[in-house]
Amino acid sequence: MEAEEERFPRLRQVLLFVLLAHSCAEQEVYRIAEETESGSFVANLAKDIGLGVKELSWRRARIIFNDDKKHFQLNLQTGDLQINEKLDREELCGSTEPCVLQFQVLLEEPLEVYRYKLLVSDINDNSPVFPESEMILKIMENTLPGTVFPLKNAQDLDVGINNIQNYTIYPNSHFHVLTRNSGEGRKYPELVLDKALDREEQPELRLTLLAVDGGVPPKTGTALVLIDVLDINDNAPEFVQPLYRAQILENSPLGSLIVTVSARDLDTGTNGKVFYSFFYGDEEISRTFALNELTGEIKIIRELDFEKIMSYELDIKASDGAGLSGKCTVIIEVVDINDNTPELTMASLISSIPENSPETTIALFSIQDRDSGENGRMFCSIQEDVPFTLKPSLENFYKLVTEGALDRESQAEYNITITVSDLGTPRLQTQHTITVTVSDVNDNAPAFSQTTYTLRVRENNSPALHIGTVSATDRDAGANAQVTYSLLPPRDPQLPLASLVSINADNGQLFALRSLDYEALQAFEVRVGAADRGSPALSSQALVRVLVLDDNDNAPFVLYPLQNGSAPCTELVPRAAEAGYLVTKVVAVDGDSGQNAWLSFQLLKATEPGLFGVWAHNGEVRTARLLSERDAVRHRLLVLVKDNGEPPLSASVTLHVLLVDGFSQPYLPLPDVAAAEARADPLTVYLVIALASVSSLFLCSALAFVAVRLCRRSGAASGGGCAVPEGHFPGHLVDVSGAGTLSQSYQYEVYREESGTKEFKFLKSVAFT
Repeated sequence: MEAEEERFPRLRQVLLFVLLAHSCAEQEVYRIAEETESGSFVANLAKDIGLGVKELSWRRARIIFNDDKKHFQLNLQTGDLQINEKLDREELCGSTEPCVLQFQVLLEEPLEVYRYKLLVSDINDNSPVFPESEMILKIMENTLPGTVFPLKNAQDLDVGINNIQNYTIYPNSHFHVLTRNSGEGRKYPELVLDKALDREEQPELRLTLLAVDGGVPPKTGTALVLIDVLDINDNAPEFVQPLYRAQILENSPLGSLIVTVSARDLDTGTNGKVFYSFFYGDEEISRTFALNELTGEIKIIRELDFEKIMSYELDIKASDGAGLSGKCTVIIEVVDINDNTPELTMASLISSIPENSPETTIALFSIQDRDSGENGRMFCSIQEDVPFTLKPSLENFYKLVTEGALDRESQAEYNITITVSDLGTPRLQTQHTITVTVSDVNDNAPAFSQTTYTLRVRENNSPALHIGTVSATDRDAGANAQVTYSLLPPRDPQLPLASLVSINADNGQLFALRSLDYEALQAFEVRVGAADRGSPALSSQALVRVLVLDDNDNAPFVLYPLQNGSAPCTELVPRAAEAGYLVTKVVAVDGDSGQNAWLSFQLLKATEPGLFGVWAHNGEVRTARLLSERDAVRHRLLVLVKDNGEPPLSASVTLHVLLVDGFSQPYLPLPDVAAAEARADPLTVYLVIALASVSSLFLCSALAFVAVRLCRRSGAASGGGCAVPEGHFPGHLVDVSGAGTLSQSYQYEVYREESGTKEFKFLKSVAFT
């Protein structure tokens, strides 16, 4: 196992640091004085951990240090923690107090870690040491008693009570020492003249300066103070001002002049020449500032940092060539510049919020700026186009709060930039962006693209035909936006909606369930509902109007003359009829609508072409010219009735027309005209026509004469119009306008009177008012 540890030390070290980082056990604190002998007992770890001594071995217990030095060792036989080497508190911690060493005890099987602290207490193992073993003071013999002469202080590496506590000097027939405290807790000596000196009596004094610490037993350090009694130098250097104050920007370049101190000496020659120096040797001061001994200029030689040290206090000594000196204090204040950007620390953050939430705290964060004054004053802001606001909480803490309920359909996500700015010059700022998503709630009902849909379907459609689609959208998201469609009960309970249409619940497609018939159902209305899958579900509805379009599926139907397969109806036309005489009118209807029901009439076939004509728009059959004796008595007309559909449908009707000389002439059934003509000889036909013409002319003249006589008598007797005999149909009762159409609408009725084998037919017109 030891070979394996030596082979993979790095891997194990990484593993141990990971384990130590996740250890949450309370730390045990042991205490030991520095300089304790190697092998000394510190504690029994087996007892403190709660294990038997044998368990330490099979669980492979060992000690891990935070540095590379092994200060302790663990005796696996006894469980004792022992000092591996002497500990020097000054070497381990310097002037830091308390001095704490961190170490861990690792049990590998099973893996377990215990954390410990060892507090190394200071002992008085260092004596005070003066920076110079010999100090020379030159004192004028006329120096007055009570004059103070600063001396250099000693240094002690121990801390606390073991550090320097006071200074003494011996022999002391002429002087005594005062122990002074500096602002930083240092103690320095001042030599005070008690009795005037006499150079002639004693030109030199040798004194021993003693520094004593507070240890038990106390330790001391000595320095020799040589005092040369000078001949009268009765003016010591005096500073222009005892206290100098200066300011310097923390980013000032090296070599910048901070302040110049100045001292004056009224003596002349060597006694009046002044030299400047730091009063005592502080390493921090001497590394940071340089003092020109001749000019008194103080310059910066190391970068300053306001956030570490805000001010420095320098004691400056001015000495003349005769050994007299003066002292002043220089306080240098480091001026802060805005060199630290504000810092933002997020303490709590909610990244998603329902859209109907009331005022809610989204984030809690703190801000700080290591600068001071205006450079350290901060303010927070966010962009103006978001429904959020910042509210101060504790000191330097802010809350990001919604201004009210949000609307996901308007904006589903917000990127909020928090800007922290200071008030320095120039201003520095930090930005932190957080993303807040708005989760959906079911607050929007499905909305149809139209409130009313009009769908058109042509009749005779195939079943399951897609006739149209309704569409509804929901501004919500997820299940709240999933729309299903359904047919709502019709307002008309008689409407068989279930057999007419159906709807696809997923996409809103409407289908005709059966073939529709325009003639039976021309339009119907359906109410369609759209519901989402939210909880609770929201819904809306739209009206769908279905129009059945007509198809040309009905042929024209002839109402008159009836084509019922019985004896054909024969129209009587007097030979005296003029051109444009109304023979009859073909009346037809069409069950379709629109242009599918627009009827037109056409004469397809006639016994004698050119004699009769049919008006295309109203079906009136009129004579095309004057009749002559040579025209056949019987005529057969084939009239076509056609609609305007695509493709057009038609029906035909056969008309029988009989030319008569007068309506009193008995009508006898005649053989078929076509057959008779086929059998007749042309000469015979001409003879018959001539005979018929003469007879007709005679008959018409007789009838006209009788009618005129009767009309005159009746008019003279009653003053009224001429009565029409019931058994006759005078031609002058049929009014034909110049345009070739009837002046009024007429309904034609056919009257039949049978007598044996003879059949009379005539037309009676009834005007509609």
